Amino acid sequence: MRVLVDAEAVSRGLRRVAVEILERHGGATGLTLVAVRRGGIAMARPVERFVHELEGHELPMGSVDITFYRDDAATALPNPRIGPSEMPGTLDGARVILVDDVLFTGRTVRAAIDAIMDYGRPASIELAVLVDRGGRELPIEANYFVKRVDVAADERVDVFEGSSGLVACVQAAGAPSIAPGSHG
Repeated sequence: MRVLVDAEAVSRGLRRVAVEILERHGGATGLTLVAVRRGGIAMARPVERFVHELEGHELPMGSVDITFYRDDAATALPNPRIGPSEMPGTLDGARVILVDDVLFTGRTVRAAIDAIMDYGRPASIELAVLVDRGGRELPIEANYFVKRVDVAADERVDVFEGSSGLVACVQAAGAPSIAPGSHG
């Protein structure tokens, strides 16, 4: 396992992402953060905190569970772990920033967009990710990212939330998901 982005770099990068979002939209008015359950939630919280620090404005924040929107749900999920989707209200006319931890094939993002549309018709949807690892199967691109890196097909990117913050690591695809410094 190798650390791709340490907690300090993640924090700096997420602050930069918050600034880029605010600059692109001329402030926070009309924006809504929607995190992909589970990985995106840990990333959305600090982005919202940085926006609040910079603008003094709390962004509405929700989360979306994509389990039933996956294109492989019937075959790849024998025992799905389903969680709630929570929206801060209607998304009609909102400028949604969809937040996830890692962008790979684009299939998770496609499923999340389908799920979001069940909550209204946003004016726009942009994508913010911690790591864009390449390997797209669908024409989806991150509008905001902390790190863009090519990762081999036989490797995966894991994001862990520890006491010092989020850390992104690259490891073999078959390796167990154990946070850096943990003992198995």
